[in-house]
Amino acid sequence: MYIRKLAKSLGYFVIRLSDFGKKNAPLDLAGDRYLEWAWMVAHLPDNPGDVMDFGCGDAFLGLTAAIRGGNVVGFDRKPPRVPYFMDNLTMQAGDILDFDFKEVQFDIIMNCSSIEHVGLPGRYDSTNVPNGDLVGMDRLRKLLRPPDGTILLTVPVGQDAVFSPFHRVYGVRRLDLLLKGFHVIQQEFWTKRPDRNEWISVGKKEALTTQASSSFYALGFFILKADISQF
Repeated sequence: MYIRKLAKSLGYFVIRLSDFGKKNAPLDLAGDRYLEWAWMVAHLPDNPGDVMDFGCGDAFLGLTAAIRGGNVVGFDRKPPRVPYFMDNLTMQAGDILDFDFKEVQFDIIMNCSSIEHVGLPGRYDSTNVPNGDLVGMDRLRKLLRPPDGTILLTVPVGQDAVFSPFHRVYGVRRLDLLLKGFHVIQQEFWTKRPDRNEWISVGKKEALTTQASSSFYALGFFILKADISQF
């Protein structure tokens, strides 16, 4: 038994020695969507009322909200095409920057890694609007039904940067601009560290100092309510 334990320890030592001097593998975003979707679903109440799934894609989150009993609109720039039908799930194509919502309001808006693309040309058919994300967030704020309308938001966070045409990353400066006009009810942050390519919950300071790139960033999750004094 002792010899087997010694051989096993020696084997681990040889493996570690073979990695000496090697650079850590670059971090990537693998698993980010599972984390974001899980967080969104965990914070979506039963019978959520009128719901918008903003930047819905295939409307997986919208479908979840509809199954929970919500009256859901999946909204995206491209005409959303989904392989399922429910009476309380409808699809709407449009641009958040100029779409006429008339008198429509929502109890919950799910904004899952979408706002960071608004106004960045070259992807998702976006037009070139440098502050399109800020304008878009302000429009979403005004679509919330007072007094308890809520936005569930996930965005890339790290050191402030724009990686056209892919995404913006929100740091100390631009995150405050993005959240202007909202009360932050809850927030949490996740990132990966160089020694392990796995998501881990961290504090805000560590997340916002993450060195981001076109293929990696930390994640910020927020529950927001509109500051009605700003209307």
